[in-house]
Amino acid sequence: MSIFTANKLRSDAVKVAWITLGWVFISVFQFFNVYATVRGLDCNLPGADVSLFLKTSILSGLMAGILGGSTVVFLWEEWLRNKTYGWALLNIFVSFTLLYLFISVVTGLFLHSAERGLPFTAPEVWAREIDHLFSLNGLQNYLFWLFVVVGTLIILQVNDKYGPGTFVAFLMGKYFQPKREERIFMFLDLRSSTTIAEQLGEVQYFNFLRDVFQHATPSILYAKGEIYQYVGDEIVISWKMKNGMENANCVRCFFDIQLELRRRTAYYQETYGVTPEFKAGLHYGHVMAGEVGVVKRDIAFSGDVLNTAARIQSKCNELGVNILLSKFLLDKLSLPPHSFEPKKIGDMLLRGKQETVVLYTV
Repeated sequence: MSIFTANKLRSDAVKVAWITLGWVFISVFQFFNVYATVRGLDCNLPGADVSLFLKTSILSGLMAGILGGSTVVFLWEEWLRNKTYGWALLNIFVSFTLLYLFISVVTGLFLHSAERGLPFTAPEVWAREIDHLFSLNGLQNYLFWLFVVVGTLIILQVNDKYGPGTFVAFLMGKYFQPKREERIFMFLDLRSSTTIAEQLGEVQYFNFLRDVFQHATPSILYAKGEIYQYVGDEIVISWKMKNGMENANCVRCFFDIQLELRRRTAYYQETYGVTPEFKAGLHYGHVMAGEVGVVKRDIAFSGDVLNTAARIQSKCNELGVNILLSKFLLDKLSLPPHSFEPKKIGDMLLRGKQETVVLYTV
């Protein structure tokens, strides 16, 4: 299994695990809320096994989290990214209903079977479950979980909009006061973008960029990168030092993106008549990170490392290479053996800089 695939599966599994944990908590909270209401009204439920209802709530949360969470991560999120919202929402609603019915029937049969001491195949058990399923209480439960699912999808969409980790940082106020961080930056620029834009025209070029960014994003996320900005035909990617150095993620990310775009060569040739290719410049150093803006708030980075990374990327055409990185960054990385072979380009004086920077390609 490739590191790309391993990171993808790990990232998706973490999402499913968090959804499962959250939904189990919600299911148990719902049980205690109902139980507290019943006790508050001094209602007696002779013969009712409270622990059985609690177990059923936990089972419902687990099944909803594992099955529903997997559906959210592996199916519904993809629909929302790649399909029109109307089509995606209709299909999410239909598939949610089917999934809800399945989980409700399974957990309902478990509850009614245990209550009556009968096998789950008994007609009495099925009749009780069907009555509950189409009762007012059953409708209320359906709408409650529909609300939970919609809320989960909104949180995931907002997280996608700001980038993984950024939304949580906003909520926690991590960057409300500027802080100094050490980060790796990659400036990823589309080759021959001016020529491609003239060839395709405005509308087709916009669609072309949208496809390229969409196809590049999974490789960035699974290399634990954070998309800092889209600037025209350029993507600025950032890593915390630990994430970028792990398995040389910051370097591997570039080659994973190139590989993904090559895999889609037939699509790009058929749709646009060109195959996209990137060039990249990488550097690391200290930056100041903090919240900026009033109407549109964002987390911004400032520091010489960004200017240097941009200047390094601008040297790719001149030197005839696809990727350049500074010796400062290379010395920090532990490149996996037999994977990358660094080649020294030389000492380069970058535009706007007074001191030379030693550059390498891999």
